[in-house]
Amino acid sequence: MSAAKIKFLRADGTSPLQGHHWPLPTDEGPGAWLPAITGKPVACRNGYHATGLNNLLEWLNKSAYEVESQSEWIDCGDKFVTAGPVRLTRKLALDDRIARHFACDCAERVLPIFERARPNDMRVRECIATARAFADGNATQAQLAAAAAAAGDAAWDAAADAAWGAALAAAWDAAADAADAARAAARDAARDAADAARDAARDAARDAADAARAAARDAAGDAACKWQSERLRQYLYGEVAL
Repeated sequence: MSAAKIKFLRADGTSPLQGHHWPLPTDEGPGAWLPAITGKPVACRNGYHATGLNNLLEWLNKSAYEVESQSEWIDCGDKFVTAGPVRLTRKLALDDRIARHFACDCAERVLPIFERARPNDMRVRECIATARAFADGNATQAQLAAAAAAAGDAAWDAAADAAWGAALAAAWDAAADAADAARAAARDAARDAADAARDAARDAARDAADAARAAARDAAGDAACKWQSERLRQYLYGEVAL
């Protein structure tokens, strides 16, 4: 399974970048071989391209197929390239319904972040539920649009709450600055020296904290992408019951 190469195509079987049409597999077997290319395969310039199971999100499109090559696949990081010949061996499980459920899974996974901040606001949760119902043919386009609009309002409300908090903090900072200015006349050289020392320590601590937060943020993003890619793989291979 780890060696599988995946080709995402538009619904009509054409490549989303070059518009080249790939012969599609049928119930009788794989699609026809595409001929080998001339010259050395180079990513984004020359050759047939596919992705591995670890980079599914970057290339997601309307349909997905396993693809094989008679020559070596060259690993280019976010894609693979080969000289071919190549062919699509089988269609994987991907359609509009699956794509909608996958999107709902991703939204549902981070929903607790929103609900911790706004525990009584059910609009986003209800939007996800409506999107699932729509995917299964149990909600109308109008219901989906209304739920999406409500979820958008919830997002704006959450942003407004954050903005209000920032404005309040700014007001307190302004008041503190005014008080500091009144006390500044009474400060002596020793106090200034102490402030400078504290500033240096604070800046060093802040820099370390910023680095730690950035590392944690990157790690969280990587973990989320890894989970989403694995979840998409499960859908593609029919491992998710719908």
